Amino acid sequence: MIVRHWRSVLMVCTAAALVLPVSQALAQSAPAATPATNADGATVLQKIVVKGNRAAPGSIADTPLATQIDRKELEQKQVTNYDDIGRSVDATVNYSRADGGFNLRGLSGPRILTTIDGIPIPYVSNSSRQGAFATSNANGGGDTFDFDSLSSLDIVRGADSSKGGSGMLGGAFVLNTLEPEDLIPEDRDWGAIVKSTYDSEDRSIAGSAAAAKKVGNTSILFQGSYRKGHERDNTGDNDSYGRLRTEADPADFDQNNLLFKVRQDLEGGHRIGLTAERFRRDLKTDLREQQGFGRTYMINNFDGRELRDRDRVSLDYDYEAQSSDAFFSSARATLYWLDLKKEAGSQGRTAANVAYGRNNEIENETWGFSGTATKDFEYSGLNHSVRVGLDVGVSKWTQFSWALCPTPTTCPSLNNQAEVPNVDSQNLALTFEDKIEIGNTGFALTPGFRFDWFNYNPSTGGGFATNTGLSRFGDLRDRTEAAMSPKLLATYDLTPDVQLYAQLAVGFRAPTVDELYSRFYNPNGRYAQLGNPDLEPEIGRGIEIGANFDTGGMQGRVAAFHTRYQNFIETQQNYNPVANFTEFNYVNVSSASISGLEANVIKTFDNGINLHTSLAYTYGRNDDTQERLRSVAPFKAIIGGGWSNDEYGFDLSSTLSSQMTGNDNAETSFDAPGYGIVDLTAWWTPEQVKGLRIQGGVYNIFDQEYYSALAVRDVNLSSPTASQPKEWYTEPGRTFKISVTKTF
Repeated sequence: MIVRHWRSVLMVCTAAALVLPVSQALAQSAPAATPATNADGATVLQKIVVKGNRAAPGSIADTPLATQIDRKELEQKQVTNYDDIGRSVDATVNYSRADGGFNLRGLSGPRILTTIDGIPIPYVSNSSRQGAFATSNANGGGDTFDFDSLSSLDIVRGADSSKGGSGMLGGAFVLNTLEPEDLIPEDRDWGAIVKSTYDSEDRSIAGSAAAAKKVGNTSILFQGSYRKGHERDNTGDNDSYGRLRTEADPADFDQNNLLFKVRQDLEGGHRIGLTAERFRRDLKTDLREQQGFGRTYMINNFDGRELRDRDRVSLDYDYEAQSSDAFFSSARATLYWLDLKKEAGSQGRTAANVAYGRNNEIENETWGFSGTATKDFEYSGLNHSVRVGLDVGVSKWTQFSWALCPTPTTCPSLNNQAEVPNVDSQNLALTFEDKIEIGNTGFALTPGFRFDWFNYNPSTGGGFATNTGLSRFGDLRDRTEAAMSPKLLATYDLTPDVQLYAQLAVGFRAPTVDELYSRFYNPNGRYAQLGNPDLEPEIGRGIEIGANFDTGGMQGRVAAFHTRYQNFIETQQNYNPVANFTEFNYVNVSSASISGLEANVIKTFDNGINLHTSLAYTYGRNDDTQERLRSVAPFKAIIGGGWSNDEYGFDLSSTLSSQMTGNDNAETSFDAPGYGIVDLTAWWTPEQVKGLRIQGGVYNIFDQEYYSALAVRDVNLSSPTASQPKEWYTEPGRTFKISVTKTF
C-alpha cells in the first residue's frame, strides 16, 4: 500500500516536471483586447470560458440526448449521495447497489459508461462475490466520486457507442470536476468555497473546501472533502441478532476526496494542465443479521468491510480557435493514469468459536490517451462541423480472494486463489462525426461512427495457478474483437426555443474479464460459477425521437425510445446430471428489447413560483422467454413546486413509483410495492452576509415505508436462510439534512 502511494506521488511530480517547464517557455501575456481581424483579414474570435452550463464541443455529452445538472442545481437539490439524483432531480435515473453504479433505461453496471473529465472509469466485478445486500459485494467503479468535487454532471441517454465506445448501451454519466474558473469571479483573481453538511439518513457529517488562485496566465485549484457517518437507516425496529433482525446493521464509514489542478493559458487559445485526484471510502459493518441463533457466526464477532479506492493523474490539453481560418476550431486531449481498487470481505468467528475470514480484492490499472478535434467550415452552401477522435488504453486487471477458514485442509484450495485471472487488455478506438447544417433552414443532419478494437490476454500464473477450476474446465485463451458503431442524428429547430430530434444509433459492450474468465469451483458444494470465453459482444440498435425546449419561463425535454439488443449477456443455471453439480454460466440471449417514454419540465413564473415534473416509464423484455427484465425500474415520477426570490425559497416535491412487475418464472422474488413519499426543502441566503447559504430539508415527511425495486429484485423472502424479514430491506424513513455553504 505504501508503495502504491509513493508511486502516485512520483507520477504527479514527474507530470509536473514535464508540464511546468513547457508552460514557462511558451506562456505569454494575453492581449488586453482581441482585435476584430488579424493582419490577414481573418476574423479573430474572442475566447469564451463556459462555467459548467453546457457540454464541451466534441465531448460525449455534446448531443441533444443529454441533459446537464450543474453545480447550482446539485446544491439546490441537496445532492450528496447517489440515490439523491433519482429522487430529487431526474426520474429517469436510478441507483443500483448491486452494480455499484447508476441505472439508466433498465441497464446498469458495465452497460452504463461513466467518465470523469473525459476519462472512463472501468467497471470491476466478480460474479462469485456480488449482490445488493451481500456481505461481500465486489462490483462497482461508477460510485467512486464525490459530489462536492463536481462542477456539473451530464446524463446521456440511449445506446450510442459512436459517442463513448464500449459500455454505452443504456447511456453515460459524464462527470466534470471543478475548474479554477468555477470558483474565481470575473472581477477577482481568487475564489473559494467551504461547505458543511449533516444528514440524519446515515448520521453523517461532511465538510468540503475548494480554493483557486490565478497568477498571470496560471491558475491553480485545490479541493478536498471528508465525510464520516454510519449505517444507512431503514424503518425496521427489531434490534435483535440473526434471522428476525429488521434494523439496519450498525456501520461506520470514512470517505475522502482530494483534487488538484494547475492550468496554464497560452497564446493562441491553447491551455495545458495537470490534474491529480484521489477518492477513498472505507466502510465497516457489524453483520448482526448473520450472528446468533440459527445463524453461522458468533454474536459480536463477525464484521464486514468494503473499500473503494480510485487514483488518477492526467496531463490535459484544451484549444479554442481564436480565428476563423485556424486549422481546427477546437481540440481536447488527455494523457492519463488511473488506478481503481475494490475490496469487500468479512471476518470474525463462527458459532463454534472458530476463526473465519474472507476478502475479495479487484484492481484495474489503466494508462490511456483520449483526444478529439473539431473543424467548422462551409462548403457548397452547407455548414459542417467535423469531429475526429482517438482513444487508446492499456489495462491490467488483477483479482484475489483471501480466506481464513475453519477447515484449513480444504478451504485454502477453494478460497486462497484468484477467481478471475490476471488479464492484460488493450483497446483502440477511432471516431468520426459530421454535423451538417443546411443553410438557414434550421435542419441539421449528423452522421457518425466509431470503430472499437479490444484485446484480452489472460494469464494462468499468480493466484490463478491454484484455481480449482483451471484443470477441470480447460485452459484460458486470448480474445480479440472489433465493432463498428454507426449513428445518424437529425435535428430541426422548430423555433429558436424548440429543437426536435430523431436518432438511429448502435451501441455495443465488450464482455468483461469476469464474464469471460471467472472460475469458482466448489467440489464439496457441487457447484461452479463460470465465465464463458465464447461470449459475443452485446449489440444495441436503437431509435429515439424527442424535443428539447427553453422558452425562458419553461424548460424541459420529452423523448420516446425503443432499443433492441442482440447477444444480451445473462446468467443461466444448469444442472449437470453426469457430474452431479450445478453450473452458473454466462450466456448470450439472442434478443431483448427495452422501450420507454421520458419527460422533464419546469415552469417558472414571474412571481417566483415554479412547478416541475420528471416522468420515466420503461418496459424491458427478454424476447427469447418473453419475461420482463427485472433490471428495469417501474414507472416513476417526481412532481413538485416551490417559490423563491433572491434571498430565500422552498420546494415541496413528491416521488411516486408504481409496483415492480413480476415474472411467472420468478415467483419467489420480491416485487416491491408502489409508494409515494413527500420531501420539503428550504434555503436562505441572508443579505447581510454575502456568499452565505443555509439550506435544510425534511425527507419522507410522512415516514412512509417503501422499497427500492431494483435493490430487492433478487430477494427471496420465502427462504429463511437466505433472507431477513421484509422490513430489513426498507429504505430510510423520515430524515433531515442541513448544509451551510460560504462562497468567498
